[in-house]
Amino acid sequence: MTKHSLLAQQVDALLYNEPNLMANLANAAALLNDSLTDVNWVGFYLYNKSKNELDLGPFQGKVACMHIANGKGVVGTAFATQKTQVVADVHQFAGHIACDSATNAEIVVPLTDGDRKIGVLDIDSLKFDRFNADDQAALEEFAAVLVKHL
Repeated sequence: MTKHSLLAQQVDALLYNEPNLMANLANAAALLNDSLTDVNWVGFYLYNKSKNELDLGPFQGKVACMHIANGKGVVGTAFATQKTQVVADVHQFAGHIACDSATNAEIVVPLTDGDRKIGVLDIDSLKFDRFNADDQAALEEFAAVLVKHL
């Protein structure tokens, strides 16, 4: 069993039979923050359809941007395209929104259940080029399992 599939199994067990959205997202953020190395922020942005923006959800880390427009920055781009964004150097990402100027790398995974767009999982690192294809696969698997509990 890889560490990746272990994270997905852990979140599945942790959230078993719990219907509370905020509790589930809070515990998922805590699990990732505790399990991943070289990360400085782990959290969620949830889609607010009426405002066509992503609103800050449960997270672990420093204070964060509270609203991000759909399609803006790494978070908004991941949501608008429904494709995971892996950014080795956020300072080179056109339109990057610096919620924490110390962050250097980022990965953002869309959270979608069929046609229902929920939001994104956002993870930041102080380390340039922190996230790779293995991280992407693991976090996409984690997100797919998490969505079943939302």
